[in-house]
Order: sequence, then structure tokens, then C-alpha cells
Amino acid sequence: MLEKIQELDTNLFVYLNGLGSETYDKLWLIITNQLYWTPLFLLMFYFIYKKIGGKQTLYLLLFIAVLIAFTDQTCNLFKHTFERLRPCNNPELNTFIRVVQVRKSYSFFSGHAANTMAVATFLFLVLKSRFKYLGFIFLWPLVFAYSRIYLGLHFPGDILAGYFFGALFGSLIYLVYRKLKPQYFPG
Repeated sequence: MLEKIQELDTNLFVYLNGLGSETYDKLWLIITNQLYWTPLFLLMFYFIYKKIGGKQTLYLLLFIAVLIAFTDQTCNLFKHTFERLRPCNNPELNTFIRVVQVRKSYSFFSGHAANTMAVATFLFLVLKSRFKYLGFIFLWPLVFAYSRIYLGLHFPGDILAGYFFGALFGSLIYLVYRKLKPQYFPG
């Protein structure tokens, strides 16, 4: 059963990775780099600040920092436990797939997918009553994680597992947030 799942995962990866072309490689390298997302994050937190104020925005950022640290360390624990080779490092694949970027660490599960889904889930749960179209925040982890397949760094299964853990951790941190949030913060 596990072999069949891995075969499907590999076949889906080869298909999705093969959709890329050199024309778009630079775009996907920009998309996968968190630094380039900074203007969007700053704009987003400006809007959050305008809605909930400075103290609550800092409180929210503290929870996001804890969330990312927890998700990232859990991801690293899984990577070193399972030691699944990234597609770009897999000798059975890397000769015929598009390898745009190489990383030496392991593949399972995707930290990019987990971190972005965790933050998106947490922010959605905290702020959904304050922003009408906040559901669009889930486009961010979708695009961000696909960049990892495009570049040859993760299998779709790595991404899906990252989404699962991210959504789980984002929800759990939200529950802690709700329990600990200051009384003067409505909603």
C-alpha cells in the first residue's frame, strides 16, 4: 500500500514538475523566497493593525512566531526521522525532472507548506469575523507550496503532509490564543 502511494506521489510530482519551463523559472524562484513576500506581509499587518490596534497586533505576532518555531522544529524532526530524499537529490528522478533549485536537507514534510498553512489557518481563525474576504489568505500557501514542486524540491505528498500539520498546529495555537488572549480584545 505504501509503495503504491509513493508511486502515485512520484508520478504526480513528475507531471506537475514537468509543467514548468525556463521562461517561468525566475518567477518561481522569486515566489519561493520568503523575503520577496515581505511587502505583502507588511501590508497585511498594517491592515490588521488598523483593525485591532498595536498591542493586539504585537500579541498576534508573538503567537505567529511561536507557531512558526513549533511547526518548523516539528518539520525538522520529521525530516530527520524519515530521511526522504528530495526529488532533486533522488538519483532515480533527478536525471529526467526539472531541477531548478537544490537543497541538501530531506523532503518529508515541507516546512514551507506547513509554516504557511499554519499561519494562514491561525490568522483566518483569529480574524475571520473582522475581514470579509479573508479566505483568500489560503491562496498564499497554495502558490508558495507549488513553487517547491516546480523547483524540484518536494513531492506532492510532502506538501499535503505539510498542509495537514500546518492546519493542525494553526488550529491548536488558535485554541491557546483564545484561552490566553487579554479580556479587552473582543471577538
